Amino acid sequence: MRTPDLFDLGGRVALVTGGGRGIGRHLAIGLAEAGADVFVASRKAANCEAVAEAIRETGRRAWAMEADVGRSESIDALLEAIYAEVPRVDILVNNAAATWGAPTLDYPLEGWDKVFAVNVRGLWHLSQQVARRMRDQGGGSIIHVSSVSGLRGAPEEAMPAVAYNASKGAVITLTKDMAAKLARDGIRVNGIAPGPFDTDMMAHIHADEAKKANLLRQVPQRRWGYEDDIKGAVVFLASDAAAYVTGHTLVVDGGMNAI
Repeated sequence: MRTPDLFDLGGRVALVTGGGRGIGRHLAIGLAEAGADVFVASRKAANCEAVAEAIRETGRRAWAMEADVGRSESIDALLEAIYAEVPRVDILVNNAAATWGAPTLDYPLEGWDKVFAVNVRGLWHLSQQVARRMRDQGGGSIIHVSSVSGLRGAPEEAMPAVAYNASKGAVITLTKDMAAKLARDGIRVNGIAPGPFDTDMMAHIHADEAKKANLLRQVPQRRWGYEDDIKGAVVFLASDAAAYVTGHTLVVDGGMNAI
């Protein structure tokens, strides 16, 4: 197979959660630009529709789906709607995530439970349901979006979000374990761990010049990540170019985790 053909996603269908903005938007559009039809899901339908419209402009099919990954019944309804439209999903990208900031020694269980409900429990429930279908169809690719924060600690003043970091670490281990268990079914499970990207989630950093400068000092490339820095990663992991790659979390962070 020629190298460009290895990355071609033509004829495949993808589902991207948390796809209405930020990194999820970049991932959804990247998959479409590589040839996939894409279901864009998040809690805000208007955001999803805007991304779906951008995808349609590439010539691919796209659907905007409202769903809350923190609620099992919402996941079930999402999948029922998707499989009423298409016979199969070839690529699942679990990007939806929640965070909750609070001092570590005062961190409320309510915040812990909310973060884990979306970032781990919801991710797992959706993956399990889709993987059952992937097994029956002969395989597929599941991609979990973790974070460089799941690979390292952070000082209290830099990131008072202990549940978020822990949940993203759990996703990295879940990626490995699912990959080992589902390989026999032709399902590859990989992850992406982004570093600091120029998204709405980083707005609190952008508003504080001192915090922004301090963060970028931790990035060897001395810059934020942008749309083109993440699209290629998801296309690679979703495509036949990564046919022999499973259980791996690809760090996309400008070198942050290297120091």
